[in-house]
Amino acid sequence: MQESLDDLYGLTSEKEVLEVINNPDLKIEFVRIMFPDILGRPMDFSIPGSELERAFSDGKGFDGSSVEGFVRIEESDLVIVPEARTFRVFPWTYTGFDGQTSWREAIMFGDIYTPDHEHYAGDSRFVLKKMLTKAREEFGFDDFKCGPELEFFIFPDDQQPVPTDAGEYFFAGRHGEIRKEIQLLLRKMGIESEFDHHEAAHGQHEIDLRYESAVEIADKVMIFRYMAKKVARMHNLYATFMPKPINGQNGSGMHVHQSLWRGNHNAFFDESSTYHLSPEARHYTAGIMYHARAICPVLSQWVNSYKRLIEGYEAPVYIAWGQKNRSAYIRVPEYQPGKEKATRIELRSPDPGCNVYLAMTLMLAAGLDGIKNQIPLPSPVEENIYELSVRKQKKAGIQLLPRNLQEGIKTMEKSQLIRETLGEHIFQKFLANKQKEIEDYLKSVPEQYDQQVSPYEIKRYLPML
Repeated sequence: MQESLDDLYGLTSEKEVLEVINNPDLKIEFVRIMFPDILGRPMDFSIPGSELERAFSDGKGFDGSSVEGFVRIEESDLVIVPEARTFRVFPWTYTGFDGQTSWREAIMFGDIYTPDHEHYAGDSRFVLKKMLTKAREEFGFDDFKCGPELEFFIFPDDQQPVPTDAGEYFFAGRHGEIRKEIQLLLRKMGIESEFDHHEAAHGQHEIDLRYESAVEIADKVMIFRYMAKKVARMHNLYATFMPKPINGQNGSGMHVHQSLWRGNHNAFFDESSTYHLSPEARHYTAGIMYHARAICPVLSQWVNSYKRLIEGYEAPVYIAWGQKNRSAYIRVPEYQPGKEKATRIELRSPDPGCNVYLAMTLMLAAGLDGIKNQIPLPSPVEENIYELSVRKQKKAGIQLLPRNLQEGIKTMEKSQLIRETLGEHIFQKFLANKQKEIEDYLKSVPEQYDQQVSPYEIKRYLPML
C-alpha cells in the first residue's frame, strides 16, 4: 500500500487507486472529476472518496444540460466513469476554519456515457481517443506524442489586463518564482516540465511541458491551466490564457511539438534525409498545411484569438514551414539535429484557450490525411515572411490563415474531414456556439476594433480564460 504523501500518481489499476483512497493516513477525502466542455473549459464536480469504488463500477451521473454544447435540457443525464491511470493527488492539504478539520483531494478524468451505456458523442476527450485508435489500426502508428509550450499572462486581477512587469523575451520581468512554484507542484503530481522563461510581452510567461502521449498530455494541460491559476491566486494575482489581452503586445500561443511513433521508433525520423524528416513526416506536415485554414477555428477558437493572429507580433499567420523561420505556421526545430527522439515538427498556430483535446484530434486527422493521400510538402521558406512582398508571397504559394473567426468558420463548415473526425454532434454544436459568439461580438463591437482588442473582449474573455 502506498503511504507516502508524494508520488500519488502513476497508478494503473482501480485496485491500486482504491488502496490509496482507503488509506486513512493519507486523508484523501474527495475526488474531483474533471472533463472538458465542448469549448475545452474545465468542468468538474467532486465525490467523497468512499464513492469512488461505485463510480468505477457504475459511473457517476451528472446533469449534462449545464455543460456548454453537451445536450438539450430534455436529454440531460450523462454518466462519467473515471480512469484509474488518471488518478493524481493535489500536493497540498486543505484546512477547515476550526483548525481541526483537514483533508486532501485527488483529481481524475474519464469517459462520458449516455444512460444507455453508449459513449457520449459530445465527449471531446473520447474523440481524441478514437482518432488515436484510427492512427493505430489504419496507419500502424502506436503513439502520437505532443509537447505543448504554454504561454500566459499574470495580471493583478481578472478585470483589467494591467502588465505586472516590463520584462521582455528571456529578459528581466517579475514572477519567475511563480513559474517555479507551478512546476514544482506539478512535478509532485507526476507532470514534468522542460523549460520556463519570461516571454516577449510585458507580464507574459511560458512553461513547456515534457512531451507525452496525446490523451495524457491533454489531461496534463487541463491540470496545468488549473495549477497556474491556483498559484497566481495564492499570490493575490491572476493568470490568464486569453490569447490577446493587450494591444501592442504579443499574444499568447500554445505551440505544439508533435511526432508519430511505431513502438520505440520515431516514424518522423530519417537519418539520411534533409531536416532528418521521413517521407511520412513530410506528408504529415503537408496535410496539416493543406487543412490549415479549415482546422484554424478549433486551434484558435475565440474571436479574440484572431487579434493575436495578425502580422508583426511573431504570430504564425502564413501557411509555410521552415527550420529557422519563426514567422511560419510550422517549424522543424533543430535543437538536436540527427537525434531520433528529438525529431518533430512544431505547429505554432494554436493558442492556450483552445479545447486541447479537439485541437490535437484535428492536428492528427489532418496529418494522417496528408499521409493517406501522399500530399506533397512545399519547399521550405527560411526568409522572414513578414518582409516578403505580396508578389513574392504569391509566387511562393504562401496562403494566410483566416483573418477572423467568421472567415475561419466558413472554411471549417465545408470540411468533410473535420465533420467526419469530430462527429456530427460536436461539429454542429461547435459551429452553432461559434456563430452565436460571432453574432454577440458584432452586435457589441464597432469595426475600428477589427485588429484591436476591444473592451468587450476584456470583459468577456479575461475572467473566463
